[in-house]
Parts: sequence; C-alpha cells; structure tokens
Amino acid sequence: MLQEIHSDRFFMGRLHHGDDLLEALHRACREWHIHLGRVTAIGAVQKATLGYYDQTLHTYQTIQLDRHLEIVQLTGNISVKDDKPFVHAHVTLSDASGRTYGGHLFPGTAVFACETVIESFRGPVFRRASDPITGLPLWQ
Repeated sequence: MLQEIHSDRFFMGRLHHGDDLLEALHRACREWHIHLGRVTAIGAVQKATLGYYDQTLHTYQTIQLDRHLEIVQLTGNISVKDDKPFVHAHVTLSDASGRTYGGHLFPGTAVFACETVIESFRGPVFRRASDPITGLPLWQ
C-alpha cells in the first residue's frame, strides 16, 4: 500500500511563546496549504498533554504533565481529515532530571520555545477515515 511521493517545499520557523503546539502546527499547514507532508520540532513546553491508545478499549488515555519540559523530539505526518490538513504527531519530552515522557501529541501542550521544520510533499492525498479494526482514523 506504499505510494510514491516527492518532496515539494520546506518551511522552517519558530512557533510563538504560549501557542498550543498542535494547533500552531495545524494553523501553519492550513496557511501554507500543506495537505501531505511531515513535521519535526525541538524546543521546550510549559506543560503538555500526551496520549496513549488503549488497543483493547479503542480509546486514548491522556497524560497531563503540568511542568516545564524539553522537546527531545517531535515527529509527525500531515494528511487530510474531514477535508482539512491534519497533523498526527508523537513527541518525546524530558524533565530537569532527564526523565522522559512520550506519546501522541494532544491539544493542551503550551509552547515555551519551539523550532519546527515542515516538509510538504507532492503526490496522492492521504485521507483519514475510521478504521473498523483499530478504531483509529487511519489513511485509506
């Protein structure tokens, strides 16, 4: 089910202090009309909301981290869901002692400082729809 795609454009920049990290990435994709791509980021957050998908219950369990954390790595992809650009990202964060936390990035993660690279691709649009086996909105 793999499809050939081609690199099109790159965008680099800094997100604003206090932005919701996931919403800022969605906003950038809407503004630049990016419907297919990938995203990476590093920086720091003031607090975070992460998720873990329970494969038995088919629901996300969220983890609230109300503390200052470094973004060790954020990686994700961009596709289309409900006819809009959709960022699906996972993030690894670390605290002052080096302890790490990771998972699915949820709204509620407040940027302290964040540098991001977004790569736009040319190729068939990947659309998300509910998958009956996993319960997740997967590429169709």
